[in-house]
Amino acid sequence: MAEVVLRPVEDSDLDALFEQMRDPESVRMAAFTAKDPGDRAAFDAHIARIRATPGVTHRVVTVDGQPAGTIASFVIEGDTEVTYWIGREFWGQGVASRALAQLLELVPARPIFARAASDNAGSLKVLHKAGFTAIGTDTGFANARNAEIEETILRLDGSDS
Repeated sequence: MAEVVLRPVEDSDLDALFEQMRDPESVRMAAFTAKDPGDRAAFDAHIARIRATPGVTHRVVTVDGQPAGTIASFVIEGDTEVTYWIGREFWGQGVASRALAQLLELVPARPIFARAASDNAGSLKVLHKAGFTAIGTDTGFANARNAEIEETILRLDGSDS
């Protein structure tokens, strides 16, 4: 089984992460993406903002030492949320599930929330496996699909809840 490790994002990771985050199939699946996934300057600016924001836990996900994606937690409107992006070449290998389990150990905040396009069965499966429960849906504009789509909102409570 491949070794999945989380580590801080390094400048040397950015080329690989940019390529993963502009893969057309991955972009469509994620749905809620940058307006132009091919805009490297916007990508670099976004990553710089994330890296400079206090309270954000942002990690590169590696598989056998190679960048496989990113995972992060952040606070928005008082709620801690998680997000992740795993390169398509690593889908179906348990990488997202193992990365999420590791992030949840790093980030003690509970409850913790997640969102996924409601038709993104793979991501919803990862979140349910980690113990997240669907608590509702919302509709938002998905840049990758140029349309309003439904997203599922999920919540993970602490073991004492």
